[in-house]
Amino acid sequence: MDGADRRAGREAALSVSGVFQGSLDIAAARDLARRFLADVQAVHGLPVSESTTDIVQLVVSELMTNADKYAPGASLLALDAAGGAIEVSVWDSNPTPPAILPPDPARIGQHGLEIVIRLAQGFTVHRTPLGKRITATIALTDDPLVSGV
Repeated sequence: MDGADRRAGREAALSVSGVFQGSLDIAAARDLARRFLADVQAVHGLPVSESTTDIVQLVVSELMTNADKYAPGASLLALDAAGGAIEVSVWDSNPTPPAILPPDPARIGQHGLEIVIRLAQGFTVHRTPLGKRITATIALTDDPLVSGV
């Protein structure tokens, strides 16, 4: 796990990242997120609700599944905790933004991004020179007054 984020213009953040490839690595990505949040709470003393851990693991799973399904090669997962929230970012090699379909309870499947957007306080897609980065922001606690989100 990395220490504080030292990039110019950013407050100190707790960060971890990993490179994953293939559907078998999705479970490893979820496990990285779970361990990171446990450390954020136990080692660094930041409050992390149980539901936040569940939500972050679900978001990681959905974003990594989409990267595996739609982009060739490896994907990078980065988790940054700061300001009462965690940012879950996934970089992949496909520059095409994901198709965010309108809600349709009759549709079978393809609800992953719909779920992520509903659970996150923020959701962005940025094209990069080698693909795209999708970031979802999730409050560390259930109480927006505590989390500052």
